[in-house]
Amino acid sequence: MRAATILDRPWRAPEAVLSAFADDPWACAFLSGGTGERARWSYVLRNPDETLTVRPDAVGDPFAAMKAMLGETRPSHPDGPPFQGGLAGLAAYELGDRIEPLDLARHPDWPDLSVGRYPNLLAFDHREHRVLAIGADHDGAEEAAGWLSAPERPANRAPLAALADPPTAAELYEAAVADVIARIHDGEYFQANIARLWTGRLAEGATPFDLLARLAGQSAAPFAGYLRLPGRAVVSNSPERFVSVGAGRALTVETRPIKGTRPRGHTPTEDARLAAELLASDKDRAENLMIVDLMRNDLSRVCTPGAVTTPELFRVESFANVHHLVSTVCGQLAPGLTAIDLLEAAFPPGSVTGAPKVQAMKSIARLEPPRGPYCGALLWAGFDGAFDSSVLIRTVGLVEGGGGWRYEARAGAGIVADSDPRAERLETEAKIAALLRALTEPLA
Repeated sequence: MRAATILDRPWRAPEAVLSAFADDPWACAFLSGGTGERARWSYVLRNPDETLTVRPDAVGDPFAAMKAMLGETRPSHPDGPPFQGGLAGLAAYELGDRIEPLDLARHPDWPDLSVGRYPNLLAFDHREHRVLAIGADHDGAEEAAGWLSAPERPANRAPLAALADPPTAAELYEAAVADVIARIHDGEYFQANIARLWTGRLAEGATPFDLLARLAGQSAAPFAGYLRLPGRAVVSNSPERFVSVGAGRALTVETRPIKGTRPRGHTPTEDARLAAELLASDKDRAENLMIVDLMRNDLSRVCTPGAVTTPELFRVESFANVHHLVSTVCGQLAPGLTAIDLLEAAFPPGSVTGAPKVQAMKSIARLEPPRGPYCGALLWAGFDGAFDSSVLIRTVGLVEGGGGWRYEARAGAGIVADSDPRAERLETEAKIAALLRALTEPLA
């Protein structure tokens, strides 16, 4: 098979292009904020030629179905971006029940898996300030290039929602944290990530895309994303990569788990102090190391023996609202295996479950309602074998009904033996703050 056709076009911001068709079913975007090579490329997709929706009662192997949709591996264009067409979509958290059966309750509004196959797309090169229209052939590339001429939707400057109290109130969350701490001391597990839930409705006329645009303008994250499904939408401002695979003969694997958080300071001095405090924290480093070990184990299931390494431990990365402690784990896929095998081996992300993973997931299921998109993954899988995915934190799931959109947003914290319930609760509030501001404050 031949490589994709690529046409070079003048720059337009990806959010501006997406705005014209963001309400179309299966419109999708991967938006990279920040700096550096990881933030170089954004993608906008529409009009998949095939879709796959795996509902909770569906039978069959969803991972085999994804491999069948991708078909035979195709070469990538040597001058193109990492993603040159393939699958894109949502793996909900409860997809993990198909890997390690725990009889998890399912979210009433969300399938386990929703992916489309996109032969044509736009790739936005933030470094070179150009747009590449990519298609399976010249006609497909021309079709994608035509999306660039659509007019931009005007910004919604009004508040997008009223502030609602979280259903998981402070005292209930602190009690759940205390329960987890007691179970850790009893030897049930070492760490569990427990989340709080916020719910509400968008204001009349407000749309999921309005929230994406607001977040992109206020606190752009390196793994932000958008997926519009029929009657549903996911808006994510995630800072965290789940797993990725580079195309080519090496099939290099990377995951970058986040564990450890501090709020940003109000002054440069306070900000630097909080970052230094995070880096020096024995608790946060231990919490991070537990998840690094878990991810090393997950990657080892599908990587060449001895190839899994940890080139970076305990790096402080700063975002609009918080500092995070981030580590990097790398490997090389074993011969004959694919990125879909990696997804199956590592899902759901260890940084948002705990360790050991299965025991932590049982505790999460006991203390939380079904998560749906939250702590699942937004992913793309290229025809050439490349793959990338984000952990769906800083994420809002929206469902249409009753003349508008209702939303769910969550924030969690990794609980360990010496956690303090009040401190963990405050951490969830620091993590959710940027989302709540984007929802409830007018655009200046």
